[in-house]
Amino acid sequence: MARSRRLILSSPSEVWGLLSDSHRYGEWVTGTQQVLAADPHWPEVGARLKVRVGAGHLTLDDTCVVRICEPQHRLELEAKAGPFGAARIAMNLIPWGEHTLFVLDWHPLRGPGTRMHGLPVDYVVGVRNGWMLTKLARIAVREHGGNA
Repeated sequence: MARSRRLILSSPSEVWGLLSDSHRYGEWVTGTQQVLAADPHWPEVGARLKVRVGAGHLTLDDTCVVRICEPQHRLELEAKAGPFGAARIAMNLIPWGEHTLFVLDWHPLRGPGTRMHGLPVDYVVGVRNGWMLTKLARIAVREHGGNA
């Protein structure tokens, strides 16, 4: 499992506002080129988000399904990426004074990722997720008047 953490200088409700806006995922989820479709009841359990991920011309359409939703506290997704299998993405928002400690866990569920799982893959995923949390923190701070 790859785990990343970031203190975001915005409240959990402000950070949750970004997570609950499906059309903004492309702004902060590293590798997302485009949000293709989103269920109108996102992020309720069972809601789907279809995105195009990749770099340059190498792209793949990915579908995320909400498995657990506890507004302003926890959001867990199952990301399905075709032949690459699926992964669990767990996002926890922990109040830290007036701010949010954001903890992101990634764990492969099915496919080749389960066989390649371990230190090298977790390291690469951790770096990617660190960039992602930095982008999310900057957006939250910019929109809610704090300092990154």
